[in-house]
Amino acid sequence: MKIAILSRDGTLYSCKRLKQAALNRGHFVDIIDPLSCYMNINPASSSVHYKGRQLPHYDAVIPRIGSAITFYGTAVLRQFEMLGSYPLNESVAITRARDKLRSMQLLARQGIDLPMTGIAHSPDDTHDLIEMVGGAPLVVKLVEGTQGIGVVLAETRQAAESVIDAFRGLNAHILVQEFIKEAQGRDIRCLVVGGRVVAAIERQAKEGDFRSNLHRGGKAVVASITPQEREVAIRAASTMGLDVAGVDILRAARGPLVMEVNASPGLEGIEKTTGIDIAAQIIGWVESQARPGFCLKTGG
Repeated sequence: MKIAILSRDGTLYSCKRLKQAALNRGHFVDIIDPLSCYMNINPASSSVHYKGRQLPHYDAVIPRIGSAITFYGTAVLRQFEMLGSYPLNESVAITRARDKLRSMQLLARQGIDLPMTGIAHSPDDTHDLIEMVGGAPLVVKLVEGTQGIGVVLAETRQAAESVIDAFRGLNAHILVQEFIKEAQGRDIRCLVVGGRVVAAIERQAKEGDFRSNLHRGGKAVVASITPQEREVAIRAASTMGLDVAGVDILRAARGPLVMEVNASPGLEGIEKTTGIDIAAQIIGWVESQARPGFCLKTGG
């Protein structure tokens, strides 16, 4: 097969692993910077151009699109979809997952348990917003934040009001969530490929922090997940319409709570922790799905 990997940086671990896994299985691979692509949108002759030439047809496209370029990156992916390439994750699914509010609304509609969450832009009554999620301590997040950036733990009502007022001054959308104390700064990252959890790790926040992101100094160990956690991870990925997803789960007293569904999960931490060749499993899934006459499962 001819496979394109959409990535701004081909030297990143995940991109290199996916390319090598594809080459090992006999495929031809191009790494393409989506921001350098330009497109001809025409019912008779749609095309994608890159570095002065029209790109050939690819049997499959693997998007590694960072949140900062979601709009244009998914537009390029959508163009490849129009041209008949199989997308590992569809453009509509990526934009769905990247919108924190939309994704949480979809998960809640499917009965998937979440931390109690409120969202606001310019709340008239900060006190009521705080009470809505059970009071302090609570977590305040910027909707557009990633990798733990724009996430603050407010341990008292006064601190919560101050943080919300400060974020409101940024003209930003704010998420306010209950703080799951019993999680003790830990979460579970489940890597879902093709409707199966292929690996899971437990991430522990560094001392003095509550954010377990590995980018922020968290540490990881292999996780043994329960059947309920496995089912929740698979349902969450399916709700977003993602073939590959990183599903972050908190272990609360009332059961597993989904924190986030990541449409472009990094492979480095989970592969090195578990020793599982996830890149090969992803390419295997692509092989099973990319075929002549491919058509999208969803529209938009």
